[in-house]
Amino acid sequence: MNAEPSLDVQDFLDEHPFSPLQWTLFVLCFFVVLLDGFDTAAIGYIAPSLIAEWGVARPDLAPVLSAALFGLAAGALASGPLADRMGRKLVLAGAVAVFGLACLSSAFAGSLDQLVIWRFITGIGLGAAMPNAVTLTSEYCPRARRAILVNAMFCGFPLGAAFGGFLAAWMIPQWGWRSVLALGGVAPLALTLLLILLLPESVRHMIARGQPAERIRRVLFRISATAAQTSRFTLAEGTPAAGARHGAGLVLSRPYALGSAMLWIAYFMGLVIFYALINWMPLLFSDAGLAPRTASLTAALFPLGGIGAIFFGWLMDRFNGNKIVAAGFVLTSLAVCVIGLAAGQLGLLMAAVLLAGALMNTAQTSLPALAASFYPTEGRATGVAWMLGFGRFGGIAGSFLVAELARRQLTLPQIFMVVALPGLVAAAALAVKQMAHPMRLPAPPRKPGVVPSR
Repeated sequence: MNAEPSLDVQDFLDEHPFSPLQWTLFVLCFFVVLLDGFDTAAIGYIAPSLIAEWGVARPDLAPVLSAALFGLAAGALASGPLADRMGRKLVLAGAVAVFGLACLSSAFAGSLDQLVIWRFITGIGLGAAMPNAVTLTSEYCPRARRAILVNAMFCGFPLGAAFGGFLAAWMIPQWGWRSVLALGGVAPLALTLLLILLLPESVRHMIARGQPAERIRRVLFRISATAAQTSRFTLAEGTPAAGARHGAGLVLSRPYALGSAMLWIAYFMGLVIFYALINWMPLLFSDAGLAPRTASLTAALFPLGGIGAIFFGWLMDRFNGNKIVAAGFVLTSLAVCVIGLAAGQLGLLMAAVLLAGALMNTAQTSLPALAASFYPTEGRATGVAWMLGFGRFGGIAGSFLVAELARRQLTLPQIFMVVALPGLVAAAALAVKQMAHPMRLPAPPRKPGVVPSR
């Protein structure tokens, strides 16, 4: 008797051109992450307006600036195991709806306390959305282009944060700070409908959870009609799963525990830098003598530099990702120090902010792709989500760090020197991960139609 024809899903994705279905998924996830970046950074851009309208002291803004970050951590930590069990699409669409509704509601807040509550709920949705967008994109990518595609998708986050700065500078003088939050709520609600209608579930997840072959076949047929004759689908992982464990059990298992911890540390330290600067640079630059509008526009250059992650993704698909990202964090530390020394000259300051943003966001944006390649399907959503979730506490630390440094009356160059140090710690963590889990160089891409030997 002839054996049932079988098909390994990753080989299928490697052997066929990137289809309209995969491009649709990429674009939808890109906009999820772009709106995530917009809503996350919006509170920093409206901070000067909150001070002016409500007459609050700057230290009183720390809970507002960090509330979403606590929600981000909670959302990410909860969503990973949920997505590994229930599916990526359901959790992603629900998360986008939550942060859209909460951000829209925050536009009507009448006090700091109300704003803190709505920003926390916004953060829950934001924290759940991003890791599932990363995971879903990763699981539809061919091996040879996985890092560059995931990094390109994740570039939506710094672009959204930068776009928020430019929009805030234009919208706030005309319609007030509430208009920024209203836009940050309406756009995700519209995107939720598109996710429900157009987004496919991960075929890797469906296989790992034993879903019917007919359901898997319908999705793969939209990539290539060659899947129509297949009745059995398999999934060969590049890294071994830890026994029969799924989700958190796999991420914390002995083969993955040290690598997980190093990824958490690296992401934590990167977000210390990101949120320390994105939340406080407008105020720090205003204190240094820049007009509020100029300070906001200059600070908006920092997240704009994240498009360099596409280049890092190209490198990671060809060389050792741990070493490449670690080098990016070392260069980030040097560039952040330069910002503090350039504050007296606007042209030099803008160039320094753009360079530091390009390096910092490139390194940080590359970490989700690094995590997605580290874990097998059974724990990928949890692994990526928990790295993002535990890392969010770095954003909380960064928000309070600059407030404490300002309270101690450190000079601007001293503040930026302190903020630069976490980049070196992130690089060291990735060096430890490389020693514990040496990365194999990615396999060269195969020509379509060439089936690997078993």
